[in-house]
Amino acid sequence: MSYPRKEYGNQGPKKQWSLQEAKVKVAAYCAYQERCQEEVRTKLAERGIFGTEAEDLIATMISEGFINEERYAQAFVRGKYRLKKWGRNKIINELKSRKISPNCIKSGLKEIDGEEYWGILIHVAEKKWQSLKETDGMKKKFKTHQYLMGRGFEPDLIQMAIEEIILA
Repeated sequence: MSYPRKEYGNQGPKKQWSLQEAKVKVAAYCAYQERCQEEVRTKLAERGIFGTEAEDLIATMISEGFINEERYAQAFVRGKYRLKKWGRNKIINELKSRKISPNCIKSGLKEIDGEEYWGILIHVAEKKWQSLKETDGMKKKFKTHQYLMGRGFEPDLIQMAIEEIILA
């Protein structure tokens, strides 16, 4: 006995929201987790609300405290830094891609403690260094450096961390 497979590619457009329905849904969407204006704008566009209607709704959400970009940036930095072990550069680029203002980004980066940041960098670098099967020291240094750059750490800090690992 076989069952028909579900077709994933051909779902129609999502149900359109009225303005009243959108206000309730967006409030719930923002209350569940911190959101930036761009995420809310995208959500509204998916449901057929564009232009001044969307901007008015976003302004209402900001005035009621559902959307706060500074709070969003701080929560984003805490999560990516502590849980995903991202470096400053990657966090900054991701926030810029979400159209967060430079002041909010600066405020968010204050969540990063310098000593803890160094400890995370050393931990991630040691873990990568030990996982590499490479026998040539230069290749191993290069691969570790590239990996840490991809994680968003600063080149000068990476160099210092690699030197510390080699000497240890």
